[in-house]
Amino acid sequence: MTGAVTGEDADLARVAELVRDVPDHPSPGILFRDITPVLADAAAFTVVTTELASLVGDADLVAGVEARGFLLAAAVAVVAGTGVVPVRKAGKLPRVAASRTYELEYGSATLELPADTIAPGARVFLVDDVLATGGTAAAAVDLLTDVGATVVGFGTLLEITALDGRERLGDTRVDALLRV
Repeated sequence: MTGAVTGEDADLARVAELVRDVPDHPSPGILFRDITPVLADAAAFTVVTTELASLVGDADLVAGVEARGFLLAAAVAVVAGTGVVPVRKAGKLPRVAASRTYELEYGSATLELPADTIAPGARVFLVDDVLATGGTAAAAVDLLTDVGATVVGFGTLLEITALDGRERLGDTRVDALLRV
């Protein structure tokens, strides 16, 4: 897949310029979109954090998907004035409230939520770095719903539109700062 990463205003256009294309990673034929330069640039990271925080609304918590979603979610939660909850890969938590296994292109993966962190009825804004096929995001939404949370939206730095990931999220509001 090729194509320029685009943002809707000058600040986001600068953020888009920092997203690095890495061909054949993690396997041949895959074009990996590396957001590390965005995270390393204070001005760009501030733009991303502020833009995503503006989408949180009246959420009680921001949840971030492992691993780069943690970095974004923590910063977004600070700006939005909420707490943050990690959505972890299996086996990383000492106490698990719930888990959700989902299918990947080659196999399956499991996400888990920590016990005693999300009250039933909590309003949660979910954050991840990239929305591709939507499998991980959909599993995270389902997992949050399983513990009684209401997912008020999903925000991402980059959406790979050709992969139709937002379709997997059903009625969940999806906001992407950049698209390719």
